[in-house]
Amino acid sequence: MRAMAVPLSVRTSDLPKRAGSAVVMLALAGAALWLGGLWFDGFVILVSAACLFEAVRLIRRAGRNASGALVVAGCAAAIIYIGAAAGMLIELPIPVVLGVIAVVVATDTGAYFSGRTIGGPKIAPRISPSKTWAGLGGGMVAAGLVSLGFFYSNVGDRAFSAMGAGAFAVGAGLAVLAQAGDFLESWLKRKAGMKDSSNLIPGHGGVFDRADGMLPVAIVAGLLWFFAHP
Repeated sequence: MRAMAVPLSVRTSDLPKRAGSAVVMLALAGAALWLGGLWFDGFVILVSAACLFEAVRLIRRAGRNASGALVVAGCAAAIIYIGAAAGMLIELPIPVVLGVIAVVVATDTGAYFSGRTIGGPKIAPRISPSKTWAGLGGGMVAAGLVSLGFFYSNVGDRAFSAMGAGAFAVGAGLAVLAQAGDFLESWLKRKAGMKDSSNLIPGHGGVFDRADGMLPVAIVAGLLWFFAHP
């Protein structure tokens, strides 16, 4: 059978819906960050609760043929995982939270454009068919540059240094974590037989679909800030 090309109008038919949802999400997140304090804490808790609900539902569906003890253990792990990320975001200074968000966005953007432009071998086609090694490399470079930019904006020094190289490496490493978080959720969705974690966000799926890369990055960035930050 011959493969038929999908018209551009069909492939982009949900673009207005996705764009509108993105604007609303950015406005809510931006308002919470700007207000700070209890407003931001409440926003993080609300988003985390929705994310946890979706994650538990995925785990229960993925483990429908598994033992009850295994499903309970998976749900407990989800509580710890998402709760730790939420706790770190609440405790971190707002400028650092902005850096975390920027690294995750840079990872997604760099991975998208480099993956589409270069293509090449897939990382794990059975879990996430669209993820390529070229995309991962592009995401790492983009996140490393963003991390480097935040570093130099804070120290005020423009000369490249070992500390700057370290900042780039941290950003690149966080990009790998963001992709790992994405793979984890993709694996759960495949096990559960679901395309999205929910249909809460028009054109984007669920909250877990949007936060999957943020969760591990927030945890590790928090650990680095509290235990390795000079």
